[in-house]
Amino acid sequence: MEGPVPIQDTMASDTEPSNTIKLLHLLFLSTSWGMQVWVTFVAGFVMSRHLPRHTFSSIQRQLFPYYFHISSTCAFLNLTLFAMSHPSERLGEEHTAQIIIFLTCIAASVLNAAWFGPVTSEAAAELQRVESSHGLGQEPGQAASEPRRRLRASDPGYRQLARRFGLHHGLCSLCNLLCIACNGLSLQRLAAQITAL
Repeated sequence: MEGPVPIQDTMASDTEPSNTIKLLHLLFLSTSWGMQVWVTFVAGFVMSRHLPRHTFSSIQRQLFPYYFHISSTCAFLNLTLFAMSHPSERLGEEHTAQIIIFLTCIAASVLNAAWFGPVTSEAAAELQRVESSHGLGQEPGQAASEPRRRLRASDPGYRQLARRFGLHHGLCSLCNLLCIACNGLSLQRLAAQITAL
């Protein structure tokens, strides 16, 4: 004769996310991480080495708003799905760490979407206008570095603009790498819970 189901077992099954929630969570997380790795480590390097500098810059300015908004949306949806599946009164240390990772990813991707991305794109467009007026920017890859170095040395306005671009581009890249690290950590935590493939 079977006894009553223990209360703990009932509570555990009540908080177990559905397969649909699990699938959506994995879909948003893997989409975001895969997109970030591709754009950052494959497409960016290939285009920067083989396209004229201004063509590469123009493509990035068109793609970045989509890229940053998709990253922000995926990060927000991941946090939402995770929070729905883990009520706050039952959060353990591991769950709290995961929520902090998602919040960090949201903050970094929103900073890029709302601030660093647009400011970097604006500075890149200004640089492109100045370089075009000096006949620069159609050289592929690193071929343009020496003429730009000479222009920086002779034009204080261009030098200041290049410095501003470098600062914002660096902050934008830092936020992007933070998002990649957060999504990688989330995937690692998720993979640690898989018992079989």
